[in-house]
Amino acid sequence: MTPSLIAGFAWLLAANVLAMLPSKDNHWFRAYVLIAVGLPLLGWIWWQNGWVLAAVFLLAGMSVLRWPVRYLLRWVRGLFGGGQ
Repeated sequence: MTPSLIAGFAWLLAANVLAMLPSKDNHWFRAYVLIAVGLPLLGWIWWQNGWVLAAVFLLAGMSVLRWPVRYLLRWVRGLFGGGQ
């Protein structure tokens, strides 16, 4: 197992533990930190293991960070006129 996969699994574990802890800001600060750490980690996984495992980790991260992804999709849809 490569170091990038170990770091990816650690990120997934940390994301799930952080999601279980109570938060006053509905977990948004934690989501921003997880995104800031997760994007370079995703690139590292892609570089060491290829796009298939990177896509698997991307989907796993998107399942943990559902609300930021949902708001991003709404924002992109609004840019292209899909919100009418």
